[in-house]
Amino acid sequence: MPFLKLHTLSRRVKRAIFLSVDSLLVPISLYFAFALRYGTAQPFSYLASSWVLFPILSIIGVILALGVRLDRIKLNAFESRAMTRIAIVSMALAMSAIVLSYLLGLNAPRSVPLLFGVIFCLLAVFARLGGLAFLNWLAEHGSDHTRVAIYGAGAAGIQLASALRQAQEARPVFFVDDNPSLQGLMIAGLPVFAPDALKMQLARAGIEQILLAVPSLSKVRRAEIVETLKGYEAEVKVLPSYIELMSGKGLVESLMPVSPDQLLGRDKVVLDTPEIAKSYAGRVVMVTGAGGSIGSELCRQLIHCKPTRIILFEQSEYQLYQIDQEMQAEADGRNITVVARLGSVTNSPRVENVIAEEGVDIILHAAAYKHVPLVEENELEGARNNVLGTQVVAAAAAKAKLERFILVSTDKAVRPTNIMGATKRLSELVVQDIQTRSAVTKFAMVRFGNVLGSSGSVLPLFQRQIAKGGPVTVTHKDVTRFFMTIPEAARLVLLAGAYAEGGDVFVLDMGQPQKIIDIAHQMIALSGRKVKDPVTGEGDIAIEITGLRPGEKLYEELLIDSDSLLGTPHPKILRAEETMLSELEVASMLREIQGSLTANDVTKLRDIIVQRVEGYHQQIDDHAIG
Repeated sequence: MPFLKLHTLSRRVKRAIFLSVDSLLVPISLYFAFALRYGTAQPFSYLASSWVLFPILSIIGVILALGVRLDRIKLNAFESRAMTRIAIVSMALAMSAIVLSYLLGLNAPRSVPLLFGVIFCLLAVFARLGGLAFLNWLAEHGSDHTRVAIYGAGAAGIQLASALRQAQEARPVFFVDDNPSLQGLMIAGLPVFAPDALKMQLARAGIEQILLAVPSLSKVRRAEIVETLKGYEAEVKVLPSYIELMSGKGLVESLMPVSPDQLLGRDKVVLDTPEIAKSYAGRVVMVTGAGGSIGSELCRQLIHCKPTRIILFEQSEYQLYQIDQEMQAEADGRNITVVARLGSVTNSPRVENVIAEEGVDIILHAAAYKHVPLVEENELEGARNNVLGTQVVAAAAAKAKLERFILVSTDKAVRPTNIMGATKRLSELVVQDIQTRSAVTKFAMVRFGNVLGSSGSVLPLFQRQIAKGGPVTVTHKDVTRFFMTIPEAARLVLLAGAYAEGGDVFVLDMGQPQKIIDIAHQMIALSGRKVKDPVTGEGDIAIEITGLRPGEKLYEELLIDSDSLLGTPHPKILRAEETMLSELEVASMLREIQGSLTANDVTKLRDIIVQRVEGYHQQIDDHAIG
């Protein structure tokens, strides 16, 4: 229904509509004035001598409306001052009609201009009230919003109702108040019910949330009311008290999430280019690890590239279900088929069957174990999934002669100090090797910095710690990282597919690395809190230094050899051609890794990594951080 999008119209269009309505009301009001004066619905014979008033007063009406800014009155803020402006225009129009009648020698009765002014005033007011009622009706019946009841019909409750009416997410339905003098009244357009009637009204109106908006309540009384409200089948939310608002305490639970863009320390990189849509349009694209942070964002962005089909490949049933539900809704009406396939990237027959059955053209390989501490303690499974899984999928892509294969890698693969980074570097070597024997498929790799907002990143961790009142834990005061947002990461993968020539390593120019401790300070400040001073104890949230974790580096690098950098069509995306192992060395490495997995030999796996991964060294535990 097109009317549902009225609220999205630009302010200029809305002003034009208001101005058009007011200009039409001028001749309509003048016609009604003549009709009332002469007592007939068709006073055409009496208008013959005064027809000139219609065009002149219409022009004057537009000038007056612009002069007092009638077109700038917001419907949902229509109040006494707005009515005063309409009254001023009405009186000015009546005076103009009198003066024009005198100057032009018209014989219209003197009562016509007065009736004209009154009628215009009434019609202008009712037109706005009608428009407001229509928009409210649309909001009630034509949008998906949360229906809420407000407990407290005082000043705070009225202001909350007004704010909610201007939002699209929630709609206030009624007030609840234990003050008998307010019960039964209509306040701010909403009925006020007694607490005893709440249960019945909740069921009748389909209320999903109850908002307690009585900031003057004592903590004891507020706790009593909340305890009572929790007995109903509706979520209960509480506005902080005035004292808490003044002190800044009690707001943590209602904090808005910190946007990753606020923590980048640089401008977002614009990666929207025509090459992306051109490279994926009409193709069948398979995303491995489709339920993960990067994989799911890749799927969301692929929708806009108009592929024929998107194949979601994921070993986690729950994550596959979630992304499949989301993508089916997004793909609906776009003529794009979304297919969900359960399976592990280490299962070669399953991977090959899915590729063949679905007619895959491009693979975006995002499936990996990426959490450094977990992989450090589960080395063999990390190698199985990250190295052998990549080998399985890349080999299947080459065998099926697909168009492209893009590996999602990490900056931790460069001179790694942990098993996760080392396995990602080994997976890069595998992809580079397969490229040398593939005349059709173009293979490429993308190295990310830390992806803000992804699972396991500092953003959700720090947000949880701040919500609990601290402390925020940082492993070392000098730890630095490159940062990028999830959309930037996904876009970089898609662009790598467009720019791939074979065996490329793509990186994003992410500016200067940032200190993690600085990120912690920013997040605490953006949450409206203060960092606690360890000496004086002043402040809200403490920052605690915990010591480097096993395998953690103080800083990360994006390239093994910066001299190998080459440009791309995008100024912020760089391509590197790095050293690689021979075919015999890669084959030997894969056999050795398989042998270490079969023998469950962690020591052998670490020896393989030391031999094959350039710059690998184990990080010495560092707890003396000063």
